[in-house]
Amino acid sequence: MTLTKKQKGLYLALGTAVISGFSVFFNSFAAKSASNPYILTTTKNIIVALLLGCLILTPLIRTKLKTLTKHDWLKLILIGLIGGSIPFLLFFKGLSMSNAVNAGFIHKTLFIWVTILAIPLLKEKLSKIQLTAAIMLFVGNFFLIGINSWSFGKADLLILLATLFWSAEFVFAKKLLQQIDAKILAWARMFFGSFFMIIFIFATNQGAQFFSLNTASWSWIILTAIFLFAYVLTWYNALKKLPASIVASILVIASPITTLLKNIFISNTYSAHQVIGSLIILSAIIGISIFFYKFKKHETGKQTI
Repeated sequence: MTLTKKQKGLYLALGTAVISGFSVFFNSFAAKSASNPYILTTTKNIIVALLLGCLILTPLIRTKLKTLTKHDWLKLILIGLIGGSIPFLLFFKGLSMSNAVNAGFIHKTLFIWVTILAIPLLKEKLSKIQLTAAIMLFVGNFFLIGINSWSFGKADLLILLATLFWSAEFVFAKKLLQQIDAKILAWARMFFGSFFMIIFIFATNQGAQFFSLNTASWSWIILTAIFLFAYVLTWYNALKKLPASIVASILVIASPITTLLKNIFISNTYSAHQVIGSLIILSAIIGISIFFYKFKKHETGKQTI
């Protein structure tokens, strides 16, 4: 059976969510193991930018690069600033001070901010199915972290600010994907983002620390770079095929994955409220997925769901 554009997007979004769930878990260890989280994340992003650079230099993608206008390049630079640099610096500084579950929960409120922005800016419509799923996702995430264990401090504020930047990128990238190849956009996000992060590092007199990374740091950098490389490619390709609010909603499934990994490898427990939260989130995602998998009508005009 030939998959529709929306069905392909659905599989890509689900894949992105799984990658994100593992990525947040391992990044929490990476951030805490580093003496300087800015150096860690900048080095990781440089590696991903180089890998994506090799990808876009293939003949097919290189041809598309030649068609980009001056205004297109300015937009690509902007996506690197708001998506590939500022939020990474904020997120990994916050992650080094917080825990994976809190960080995962805050980051997964992304779907709320993306939906709020997508309705007026992308003309996406919020159906009853998506509204119900959105409420379930929020409630499920709240149960997942534990009603009595939730706190909000400086670290969480940094992660929230990063999430808001990524929400803006989500909507801006959706517009750019109408005319720019997803691989080029992914490369620009990481390449120009790394450029801005390097400027920040040297402007704050931290450049020398690039040369003090030890073997353990490099191990975490390489591992998390692999996750980020896979994440950005699957995410942008999913975003090209599905409404931004739907992709952001599906990514919430990463939260119970992160929590499950934490409970298996760290706490060795899985409480009743976490089970309830996970089931609520999974139910919401399954509902959205079934709706889109069966949706075969060719999309024209405005994004509707």
